[in-house]
Amino acid sequence: MNFKAALFDLDGVVFDTEPQYTVFWGEQCRRYHPEQPGLEHRIKGQTLTQIFDAHFSGSLQSEQAVITDRLNAFEAGMDYNYVTGFYPFILSLRDKGIKTAVVTSSNMAKMRAVYAKHPEFSQLFDAVLTSEDFAESKPSPDCYLRAAARFGVAPADCVVFEDSFNGLKSGRAAAMTVVGLSTTNPADSIAPLCDVVIADYECFNSCSCSLL
Repeated sequence: MNFKAALFDLDGVVFDTEPQYTVFWGEQCRRYHPEQPGLEHRIKGQTLTQIFDAHFSGSLQSEQAVITDRLNAFEAGMDYNYVTGFYPFILSLRDKGIKTAVVTSSNMAKMRAVYAKHPEFSQLFDAVLTSEDFAESKPSPDCYLRAAARFGVAPADCVVFEDSFNGLKSGRAAAMTVVGLSTTNPADSIAPLCDVVIADYECFNSCSCSLL
C-alpha cells in the first residue's frame, strides 16, 4: 500500500519510555492508592486528564498540581531512547517522500525535554501535534484527523503507529490503517484493534513487512 502520511504516537512508539512511566506512576499509585495494587499498569496509555479524573479527583483534587510538578520534573530527567529500528525507519519514510508527524497527548513542556535530549528530533517530522493542538483526547479520532488535515491528505492515505488501547481506538475511529506496537501491551491483546502488530521497527528495515 502506498501511504502519503505516517502518524506516530510518542511514548512506546517513538521512544521506549513506558517502563519509566510505570516506575513513576507506581510510586504515585502506591502513595495515594495503596488499596489498588498494580493500578499503574491499568492506567497505561491514558492521558493525564483521564488519570486525574478517574483516580485523583474528589479528596485528591488538591494533589493534582503536586503530581503534575513531580511528573514534569521526572520527564525532564527521563531517558528518551528510540524504539529499536525507529531511527532508520523514519529516515526511510522521509526518503520516500512520506509525510511524518508525531500525534501525542504530551504537552509542550514534555516536548522541550525531548528536544533537549534529541536536537535532531524536529528534523525527523513535518509536524508535531501535542495536547495543545486538539480539544478531544484519544480514543477520539480528533487528533489524527487534524494531523491528516494538516497535510491535506485523506484518512485512507494515512497509517497510524500506536501502542495503547486508546491510541489504537483513535486510529481505528479515524478510518486509518493502524500498526500496533507491542511495547506496552501484549501483542494478542492489541491485535483486534490493529491491521498489523509489530514488536519494533526492525521488520520494516529488514524488508520482512510489506505494509509500507
